[in-house]
Amino acid sequence: MSMVLKNFRIVDETSDFSGSVVVRDGNISGVYRGETPAAEKELERAALEAETVINGRGLVLMPAFVDLHAHFREAGDAGTAFQKTPLAETVESASLAAAAGGYGTVVCMANTFPVTDTVKRALAFKRRADALALIDVFPVISLTKGMEGKELSDIAALDHPAVLMASEDGKDIGGAIFAEALVRARHAGIPVSCHCDLGGEDAATERVLELARRTGARVHIAHVSTGRAAGLVREAKQAGLPVSCEVTPHHLALNDRDAALLGAENFGRVNPPLRSEENRLAVNAALFDGTIDAVATDHAPHTKEDKLAGAPGFSGLETAFAVCRGLLSASGESLSGLSALMSASPARILGLDGTRGAARGKIAPGFRADLCAADPEREWLVEGEALLSRGKNSPFAGRTLRGAVVLTIHAGRIVFDSSKKLVYNGLARQSGC
Repeated sequence: MSMVLKNFRIVDETSDFSGSVVVRDGNISGVYRGETPAAEKELERAALEAETVINGRGLVLMPAFVDLHAHFREAGDAGTAFQKTPLAETVESASLAAAAGGYGTVVCMANTFPVTDTVKRALAFKRRADALALIDVFPVISLTKGMEGKELSDIAALDHPAVLMASEDGKDIGGAIFAEALVRARHAGIPVSCHCDLGGEDAATERVLELARRTGARVHIAHVSTGRAAGLVREAKQAGLPVSCEVTPHHLALNDRDAALLGAENFGRVNPPLRSEENRLAVNAALFDGTIDAVATDHAPHTKEDKLAGAPGFSGLETAFAVCRGLLSASGESLSGLSALMSASPARILGLDGTRGAARGKIAPGFRADLCAADPEREWLVEGEALLSRGKNSPFAGRTLRGAVVLTIHAGRIVFDSSKKLVYNGLARQSGC
């Protein structure tokens, strides 16, 4: 199959120019800058051969986003003690939400039911997601069996292309068994996502970084939310430790006052909690100075009943781009910088820059054609019930955001079109977004 995307503003972590892209067999085969005679001739030839031709009319075309941290629940998955119904999310609904949010790759935490603590279970999970062909899902393997903190999972078997990260999710484990898990993950060549909850985020971050120093393991600090934790990561990087970290859109945009307005014990509850304005500003500063490597959603869907009962977490896949676009735009940061945080950098952390799988996160020949088109100026009202995720628990519900994903392409196939105007039936056609 082939596709031509014409007249877009093409943006990735190193580029921002007007041009066109040709896609063949799921990969980017050509990128054309401007309207030179040679480029026009090649594009005309490619368009005649293409099944689909899309005129972007100035929309932004970016690499599809890569999420390092999400929860896909699945039927019967509690994840926490709060889940009272079995269908807060499924692989199908979460995949649809991810595609609508511009995501092409999502890493799913291991707190499923049963716990994803073996490669066999991870592969079964991945096969189900792959059958949908909407996004790539990479299940995380838990560090211990059943996430009970007693016996290590078979981390030595994790040198598998379907497994790119290990984590105990929000459950911290004892020092000795945690240190052994880090050593095994180091031998498998994968990072360990650390949620740093035990004893408070700052103390837990300090503990994790010390274990990383002792074991030589690659650690990834999840959802940084305090200025102190960000500072600890900054110091560790300066000391040469192999550490990376992420921040969520909600910790960048919201504070404890927002949590109180939403309902601190229910609809505003999340782990880690929304922090003071001082901490929010410090985390934003760490994002802008390069300390924080990536934006990750920590997509945590819940039913209304579960949120009322105090379940922590927000749905975030469909609002992440708009929330971050608004923050970075207000701070004078570029779309290229946002693309780095949501695509190229998380792809590198996972080895999906060509190290462990098909290269993604950049718009260049040879890279996977995982792409999203967005209107960075379009304003839209977040309506919880309109989200494709079954979890309608967005802290941004009722707010107007600026920046909208309008088209998502996965491995050269269109998997989301917000306009509903494009028709794809195998015939070459000229259409506009």
